[in-house]
Amino acid sequence: MAGDYLIAYDITSPRRLGRMHRYLSEVAVPIEYSVFLATGELPWLLGVLTEAASLIDRSSDDLRCYPLPKRGLKQRLGRATLPDGVYWSDLPAAWLG
Repeated sequence: MAGDYLIAYDITSPRRLGRMHRYLSEVAVPIEYSVFLATGELPWLLGVLTEAASLIDRSSDDLRCYPLPKRGLKQRLGRATLPDGVYWSDLPAAWLG
């Protein structure tokens, strides 16, 4: 069963930072510059995290993944993630409005 996950990073090198942002932009939805929403099965997520981990320096960078609850309140506050009139069908419906 697919789940929703937040992937976040703090990277000290501008070069590694760019690589990580480009990679995660291919597999997840950017929420903020260093925070992404990923939706998928656990084996897929582990592959994404393994690839992302290969892009960091473990002594100075930080990469984290948080599972979002399947039940309960999920709400977006503040500025919209996507521009007005643009909808991504895989986002939870509650997040679109």
